[in-house]
Amino acid sequence: MIDERVGTYTYASGFGNEFASEAIPGSLPVGQNSPQRVAHGLYAEGITGTPFTAPRAENRRTWLYRQRPAADHRPFCRIDAKDIRSGPFTEVPPSPNRLRWDPLPLPSEPTDFIDGLHTMAGNGDPSLHVGIAIHHYVVNRSMHGRAFFDADAELLIVPEFGGLLIVTELGRLTVSPGEIVVIPRGMRFRVELLDGMARGYACENYGAQLRLPELGPIGSNGLANPRDFLTPVAAFEAAEPTEVVQKFAGGLWSTQLDHSPFDVVAWHGNYVPYKYDLARFQVLGTLSYDHPDPSIYTVLTSPSTTPGTANLDFVIFAPRWLVGEHTFRPPWFHRNVMNEYMGLIEGMHDAKSSGFVPGGASLHNSHAAHGPDIATYEQAIAAELVPKKIENSMAFMFETCYVLAPTAFALETPALQSDYDHCWNGFSAATLP
Repeated sequence: MIDERVGTYTYASGFGNEFASEAIPGSLPVGQNSPQRVAHGLYAEGITGTPFTAPRAENRRTWLYRQRPAADHRPFCRIDAKDIRSGPFTEVPPSPNRLRWDPLPLPSEPTDFIDGLHTMAGNGDPSLHVGIAIHHYVVNRSMHGRAFFDADAELLIVPEFGGLLIVTELGRLTVSPGEIVVIPRGMRFRVELLDGMARGYACENYGAQLRLPELGPIGSNGLANPRDFLTPVAAFEAAEPTEVVQKFAGGLWSTQLDHSPFDVVAWHGNYVPYKYDLARFQVLGTLSYDHPDPSIYTVLTSPSTTPGTANLDFVIFAPRWLVGEHTFRPPWFHRNVMNEYMGLIEGMHDAKSSGFVPGGASLHNSHAAHGPDIATYEQAIAAELVPKKIENSMAFMFETCYVLAPTAFALETPALQSDYDHCWNGFSAATLP
């Protein structure tokens, strides 16, 4: 483990590593997890992300040494979930239609990360640990005196604009547009704004924990490299009254503490929050002909029970060179068995000339016919096939094997584009001999 300094914060690097960190030297027990008396009167507490008997390679757990046990709280009370929804997604029937949204407007009232979540689509059931939920967030206020944890899922956050400081039980990390952060299921955290306002995407993964995809014939290097994932080091804060909100079985529940939940002085384990800079992704692609399958752009994956089929793939379309000879270089027309929810962080996507903008999104469910719009198609078939670099662009996709049902909010918001299908109007019929 090598510490890496990013801005004013220090991180430990690596993916799936065993980490150990202490904010006060001598706080971390040596040689055991739960001594009779922990240094400084701290409390030893374990948190698990997998069953005790999960295979060693998949087992995730961390030991925390904190000023008060997390169990020291009053009963939780149900609170209004506002626009947050969870599986089963039955508000409206799943749609075979192609859907696309403009960015959600920024709020006019004070809105923190919890209140700024708007669920757009999802599948599965958090109680069964299957499926995902996709949210957009629009935020103009830090979570003052408030903390959150998701007992339903691990949470993948993708900022589109506005930097975030995320305070977790294991330490602090910052995340900017072009980076992602993953918060483990059950891990308490607080989101503070670095730029006054923020907007982006969040995906709840109900299923198997995200991991790096297998590389197969690619070999031992490439795509997202383990050393580029960063985990915070131990830090704690002064006690202050804090509301703790949890998401459990689809609902939001709240309790009040007379202290901060971010009181962990030392910890060790491999169940940790982490962040990743998408600019470090090693893009692979064709050096001869044809457009490769987007699976080679997978950053993280959550497998389903069917080998080779993902509960969730997080795929990016990063800056890259296009050099394919006698090749239609944009993504081709396709009807895939998987279900695709796309977002855009920066620039434009190479399959859409207009209408798909940063902060927006599109949904193409299983076997929905889609691909380049007519303007992109006509430009691509006429282009001179010299080497070309796609720059200043970052799109991504949440891809899942289960059909994504949109929420009522997603179908009723003015951000829904009523004319999305029009981008494929006007293709002329082929001229046959």
